[in-house]
Amino acid sequence: MANTIFTKQYSDNILYNALVPLYHVCLEVFLLLMVLWLIFHQSYNPNETGDLSKEELQALIDEWTPEELVSDVDQNHRALHPRVITSKAQKYISIDNNKCLNLATHNYLNFVGNEIIEKSAIDTIHKYGVGSCGPRGFYGTVDVHLDLENKLAEFMEMEEAVVYSYGFSTIASAIPAYAKRSDVIFVDEKVNFAIQKGLDASRSRLKFFKHNDTNDLESLLLEQAELDKKNPKKANVTRRFLIVEGIYMNTGEICPLPALIELRKKYKLRIFVDESVSFGTLGVTGRGVTEYFDVPKQDVDMIMCSMEWALGTIGGFCVGSSFIVEHQRLSGLGYCFSASLPPLLTVAASKALDIMTKDITIFSDLKDCCELMHSALETINGLKTKSHKHSPVKHLVLSDECVFTIPREEVLYEISNYCIQHGIAVIVPSYLEKVEKFTPTTSIRLTVNNKLSSEEIKQACTVLQEACNALMSH
Repeated sequence: MANTIFTKQYSDNILYNALVPLYHVCLEVFLLLMVLWLIFHQSYNPNETGDLSKEELQALIDEWTPEELVSDVDQNHRALHPRVITSKAQKYISIDNNKCLNLATHNYLNFVGNEIIEKSAIDTIHKYGVGSCGPRGFYGTVDVHLDLENKLAEFMEMEEAVVYSYGFSTIASAIPAYAKRSDVIFVDEKVNFAIQKGLDASRSRLKFFKHNDTNDLESLLLEQAELDKKNPKKANVTRRFLIVEGIYMNTGEICPLPALIELRKKYKLRIFVDESVSFGTLGVTGRGVTEYFDVPKQDVDMIMCSMEWALGTIGGFCVGSSFIVEHQRLSGLGYCFSASLPPLLTVAASKALDIMTKDITIFSDLKDCCELMHSALETINGLKTKSHKHSPVKHLVLSDECVFTIPREEVLYEISNYCIQHGIAVIVPSYLEKVEKFTPTTSIRLTVNNKLSSEEIKQACTVLQEACNALMSH
């Protein structure tokens, strides 16, 4: 009996071993036939698609409705009637043939039109030409770039600096050079558009907190801490960033940096500060929000800045530790793939920095003008400002208790028009409503420079009050 069972099992094994290769052969033959069928099979027969008749063609033509290349635009739209500037954007500016006190452009230290800076830029053209011939990593690095980076690092009291050729791309490139898809970024909801584009490029998880509200920020940090406890393995490889502005372009308010630094230390964040407005405007020597609050610069991981405001030139820079800055030379897309800053503009920035180093009275003069302008603006009936008194950027919104003869959104544009016609240049800033996150409230934006006299500030506020009176219902 045992021999019979053994013989049966043995024969079954032989049969199984013989059939297994047969299954493989059948499967391979089937796959080969499928491939040949896919290669030679035609999904349709071209001969079977006959030509349409004239009636059928005409019916299709009649049914087709072409889309407009450009939609209808109101001929009174503001974009179709831009203002024309026919002078340098200095302390005074010519707009639509109206000579105006310039409170519209960001020439905080009056470096635009400075004769010393202009002469240095012209001399540089004779030596280096106009362009820089390529990105920094290829043919675009000139000795003046290295000199400027050394000066910036020394001025900001940081280890190293890197210079970009465009202010917007500085911020938009620096953020995604560090923050990646798996990271978390905590960011103020009122940050400028350049930061927003950098956030989009990073593809990180974004958590917006209320403007300058450290309590709201801490609540978000606590939520993240709870999530980290549930998944500690993921938390160990997740980096956390905090991104703010020194002075917010969209509000004119100063960030509460000391409180932010405390949260940075408590929750182990990397903090990036955009000092495009605060650089050259805050602090005894113009070194920005860190000097203003007497915060050690080592507590800030990286400072990003545009040179197109206080320095009166083009481009931008980032400063930080050598480890952080060197990373941008390989990962900052605006640095790697954009032509470098033209030498004449590089020298202009370097010369402006020299002036800032030698004459610190320009910062105290600017501070005094900002305080005087702020006090004068608070007396205007119909307008109010929440901007900080030491900010050179002031945003004015309509007072809630005042009633105007036209829709409130139109009032601000009419005030701007009135002011320009009467010799004061102020603007209503434009925003991309369908693109920007948390679109700022419409306002009148005016800027302060260090050469304003008390009489000019008084005259500007008088014109603003006249404009409000002309539009208010009595």
